[in-house]
Amino acid sequence: MKVERSEWIVSPAEIVSAGLCIGCGSCVAQEGGRAAEMTWDKYGQLKPSGGDWLTTRSPTFSRTCPFAPASMNEDELATIQFPSASHIDGHIGRFEAAYVGHAEEQGFRAEGSSGGMVSWVAAELLKRGLVDGIVHVAPSEDPHTDGRHFRYRVSRTLKEVRGGAKSRYYPVELSAALSIIRAEPGKYAVIGIPCFIKAVNLLRIEDPLLRERIAFTLGLVCGHMKSSRFIESLAWQMQVDLQAVTAIDYRIKNADRPANWYTAQFLLGSGERRRKDWWHLVDGDWGSGFFQNSACDFCDDVVAETADISFGDAWVEPYSSDGRGTNIVVVRSACLHHLLEEANGEGRLRLRAVDAGFVHDTQAAGFRQRREGLAFRLDRRGDRLPLRKRVDPCRHGLGTRRKLIYLLRRAISRWSHRMFRLARMTGCPPIYLFWAKTVLGLYRALAYSRGRVGGLCDRLLGDLPPSGSKS
Repeated sequence: MKVERSEWIVSPAEIVSAGLCIGCGSCVAQEGGRAAEMTWDKYGQLKPSGGDWLTTRSPTFSRTCPFAPASMNEDELATIQFPSASHIDGHIGRFEAAYVGHAEEQGFRAEGSSGGMVSWVAAELLKRGLVDGIVHVAPSEDPHTDGRHFRYRVSRTLKEVRGGAKSRYYPVELSAALSIIRAEPGKYAVIGIPCFIKAVNLLRIEDPLLRERIAFTLGLVCGHMKSSRFIESLAWQMQVDLQAVTAIDYRIKNADRPANWYTAQFLLGSGERRRKDWWHLVDGDWGSGFFQNSACDFCDDVVAETADISFGDAWVEPYSSDGRGTNIVVVRSACLHHLLEEANGEGRLRLRAVDAGFVHDTQAAGFRQRREGLAFRLDRRGDRLPLRKRVDPCRHGLGTRRKLIYLLRRAISRWSHRMFRLARMTGCPPIYLFWAKTVLGLYRALAYSRGRVGGLCDRLLGDLPPSGSKS
């Protein structure tokens, strides 16, 4: 559906009610603390709250919310930011170069979830004096008092930056960090998932101060945003009291196991460590969409196309079997391109140049969900608040089985929030756990031909998705 920008001036409340609020906090940051804040909703997701401004239709908000129909899309933003890019690709956008590899020096690879490249680049920017602070996600000092296990912070030392390494599958928001950037002069680099980086870049266009002070954006390849209930579900399944937890690691690194064999860990105040492999979790299949934010169903950016540099996991062999972790890197800033080439030549990094097709292959399932799947979801969306996406609504050309996968994934995303809330309210975790185990079995049968039900799907539906994919 074609939507003219000038026709869709909306309010934050309309974005929330349409299921398009990702919880980035951009709108709250613009309110300057006038009773505006980000609070938890009933499903453990961060949403704006705090006054009449929520229902006020604003042209500025409509231009800066990453999911508002009036805001620029990723192609338009990237054309402004990287007008002379050496390469343009339909999946990864404008870029100077792409690499696969890892950080070689000072233990960055061992400390990170993947190849250590995110923390390495952030630390290098600080060391070279290119920025004064890194805006990134780190564990809360006291989650039980704070009410959040992770939040954005501004790190100004190498030790602080390295303390924020590793993946966090947990809701966070940028409002407090953006307030610090406005209040404290200096240059900053912001690390975030694609929609957060898009929000930052939309704000930079509107706000000269942010444009001056945010010198770099570092993007993270993203599958979807989880709600805070994911941590609670892990605690239920590991028989852990969250009040006793002092540290959470979603991806324990083990060089002797493939990188894509995720293991979650809770560190308790007693010093005990509780671990469980993701494949033993009822909601541990990422592609099935448990606890997914509804806005993620309408995102078409996998690799943070508006970031100066983007990082992800190399989910192709032989890299996915290397438990030490390997990154894909897409660089768009000429400055950062030079920085990587120099460090690679010095042996501080171990990077190999690759093309756009290689990057696409490492994230094939994500692109299928965000392009083919998005077209299918847009076609079914009806006359709700229109969206300006880079794919057109379409359900034609999809086999029955692929359509069923998309429909089941959407149902799991929606009902996981509701079933967990019911289990939480009644104090009966088995309500959720039994439901989740059942629908996960159905999803795996449909998507991977697992078990007898999977065999029945093969006989009745035939068109099994490509092998080796994460659905």
